[in-house]
Amino acid sequence: MAHSSSKSAFARVTDLASRRPVHGAFAWLHTHGERILQWQLELSKIPAPPFGEQARSAWIRERFAEMGLTAIATDVVGNVMGSVPAAHLPAESSGPIVVLSAHLDTVFPADTPLHPLLESEDGHRRLTAPGACDNGAGVAGLLAIAQAVVHAGVQLAAPLLLLANVGEEGEGDLRGVRHFYEQPELAGRVAAHIVLDGAGADSAVTQALGSRRFQVTVNGPGGHSFTDAGTPNPIAALAAAMTRMSQARLPEEPRTTFNIGTIHGGTSVNSIPESATASIDFRSTSADELVRLEVALHRAVEDAVMQANAAAPQLRSRGLLTSSVRKIGDRPTAELPQDSPMLEALRAVDRHLNLRTDLRLGSTDANIPLALGIPALSMGAGGEGGGAHTQAEWFIDKGREHGLRRVLLLTLAMTEWAAEQ
Repeated sequence: MAHSSSKSAFARVTDLASRRPVHGAFAWLHTHGERILQWQLELSKIPAPPFGEQARSAWIRERFAEMGLTAIATDVVGNVMGSVPAAHLPAESSGPIVVLSAHLDTVFPADTPLHPLLESEDGHRRLTAPGACDNGAGVAGLLAIAQAVVHAGVQLAAPLLLLANVGEEGEGDLRGVRHFYEQPELAGRVAAHIVLDGAGADSAVTQALGSRRFQVTVNGPGGHSFTDAGTPNPIAALAAAMTRMSQARLPEEPRTTFNIGTIHGGTSVNSIPESATASIDFRSTSADELVRLEVALHRAVEDAVMQANAAAPQLRSRGLLTSSVRKIGDRPTAELPQDSPMLEALRAVDRHLNLRTDLRLGSTDANIPLALGIPALSMGAGGEGGGAHTQAEWFIDKGREHGLRRVLLLTLAMTEWAAEQ
C-alpha cells in the first residue's frame, strides 16, 4: 500500500512540474535571484527583537500588497497574512487551506547594530548580517514563492495562505503561530503547514523537540555583608538549587537536556543581595521527561530555600527567603508520521529534483501544528548559511533556486492533496 501511495505522490509531482504555469513560476525564480536577495537585504536592516517585530510586519504587509495577494491582514500580535485563492473556488470558500509560513523575528536586541554587508564570492552573493539566514532566508523564500505563483498565474487546487509570523525565537515561545491556531475560523481549515526557516535544501524537521523554560527568582531581606552577616543569601540558595538540578539524571533516550541560560542578582560585592534570578531551559523528545524535570526544579528550589532559612533561625526577624518559579516557555513535542501524505509528497519532490532529505529533530514553528495533528514540517528555503544567532551570521545564494523549486513543488502538491480531503 505504501508503495502505491508513494507512486501516486510521484505522479502528482511529475504532473505539477509539467504544467506551463509552473514552468513560468520556475522561470521567475530563475530570473529574479537579485530581487529575492534585495528583499533579504532590506529585511536585514529592520530590527525585529522578540516582541518588537512591528516594523518588519509593516514592511511585509507592503510587499504582500505589491504582489497582489488577497485578504491581507495583520492580526493583534503582529502576524501578517495574505492569500492566493484557489482557481475554481469562490473567494469566500470555507474549505481546506495550505499554510506557508516564515517567522519575522530574530534573537537580537533592538539596539543591535544592523549594517548588512553584501559581497560577491565565487560567482555567488554573500550577505552578512544579524538574522541574514535565520530567518532572512526563510522570509525572502516566502516572498519569492508568493510572487512566483502570482506572476505565473499558477492554478491552485486549494487556497494558499502566506503567513509571516512573529514570536518564534527565545521567549517569543512560538507566540505568533500559537496565536494563529487559536483562531478557529482559519486554523480549523488548515490541511497542511510548511514552515520556511533558514537556508538549505537537504533536510526537514519532522519531529518537534519539546521544551519548557522557567524563570526562578529567590528574594530576601538583603543587607550589609558584615553587619548583617548570616542573613540568608538569595544567590547562595539559588546556586544550591541549580547545583542540585545539574546533578539530575538525564536519560540518553529519550534525549533530554538541561541548561542554565542566565543567572544574575545582587548590588555590590559588599552587599547581601535582595534578589537573584536564573533562567532554565529543559528540552526533550518526551513530554513525560519535561514534566519530571519541572517537578524536580520546583522541589530543588523549595528545598534550597527551606535549608537556607533553617540555617539562620536567629535572624528570622530580618525576614526569610522566598521563591517563585515562573514558566516562560512551553513548546510541545510531536512527530509527523512516517506514512503522512506530506512526507510522501516530499519524497516525490526529492525524486523529481534528484535530492535527498534528511529528517531531523528540532524546535520550530511546526511544533504547534504537529501537536494539533496537522501535517507540518519545517524546511530551509535554499542557499547556504551559517553563524546563526551571532552578529556575523551569513547567507550565500548558492543553490537557492533549486531549494525554492523544492518548496514550490511541495506546496503545490499539498494544495492538490488538500483539495481532495
